[in-house]
Amino acid sequence: MEFPDLVRDLANAFQAVDASGARHKEFQPGLGPFGEAPAVAAALVELKKANPSGYSAAIVKRLPDLLIPGKWALEFKIVRPYGDNGKPAEHWSENVLHPYPGNTSSLGDCIKLLESNLAERKAIIILGFEHSPAQISIDPVIASFELLASNVVGVRLGPRTEEVRRGLVHPVHQQTRIIGYEVLGRV
Repeated sequence: MEFPDLVRDLANAFQAVDASGARHKEFQPGLGPFGEAPAVAAALVELKKANPSGYSAAIVKRLPDLLIPGKWALEFKIVRPYGDNGKPAEHWSENVLHPYPGNTSSLGDCIKLLESNLAERKAIIILGFEHSPAQISIDPVIASFELLASNVVGVRLGPRTEEVRRGLVHPVHQQTRIIGYEVLGRV
């Protein structure tokens, strides 16, 4: 399974969860308000429906967030500049940018993946939510993640692979950008 195919499959699965009108807790319908673990678990159900042979053995875990045995070890992070209530969220970029080992950011997850003894190929997936068009773009955070990964933390990433899905059911989280990088090693 090649990485662009995996990112496309994930984008389709996340879109299917959103289109179902699923709700997380008391929030408005749609994927946008979901936490990381519930979003990944819901997407895995859709992945298994759409491609049983490719994802039947996949499981949600603590490290990695999603394991496709013999293929991929994936860590996920959600970034959303706005809350369910339509107000700007505080500290939303921290989920991606804290450059410290042991931290739960995307950068910390890259380090955890590299230090794990997992035999699978490793990747980080950022699930970003924006208005359509974006009122606050996640582009600066994504560019900062790439720079911090290579220039500060010393992580070598593969090329960015991105899929965008528009027309989500949530009035604030109107589009999702699934942005993935294979985590290749140390710089």
